[in-house]
Amino acid sequence: MDSGQSFPVLDQVVLDTTDARALAEFYRRLLGFIYRAGDEPPAGAGPDERGHDWLVLHHPSGSPRIAFQQVTALPRSTWPGDAVPQQLHLDMTVPTAGDLDTQHRRALELGATLLYDRSHDEQEPLRVYADPAGHPFCIFVAAR
Repeated sequence: MDSGQSFPVLDQVVLDTTDARALAEFYRRLLGFIYRAGDEPPAGAGPDERGHDWLVLHHPSGSPRIAFQQVTALPRSTWPGDAVPQQLHLDMTVPTAGDLDTQHRRALELGATLLYDRSHDEQEPLRVYADPAGHPFCIFVAAR
């Protein structure tokens, strides 16, 4: 049914960071995403102009997308405390508890910090992490 009303299309989620390249690399490796054409790291020891401004990653299919915007300062979220709220977080799912454990090890190896562990919950096993810039994200077992 066409109501004649158009809606905006969500293009991407943007994360502020004091090191756009490092945070993009964290999520590239965690999610298996690829860089938007032109945003790849420079070959060799060349200057990384894009890495100090704005970078975009996307799933190999083209979406979803995550962008990284360079800022000069960024207070880390203190979640679960309230002093600096998380304001936004990314939810990621895996099919099984075994996959949750595998991704837990990977996230820590890539530089994430575990903030909350509810991996033994029978209804919805999950873990909450902070990425290297302090943004919280969740990995949980998708509902069966």
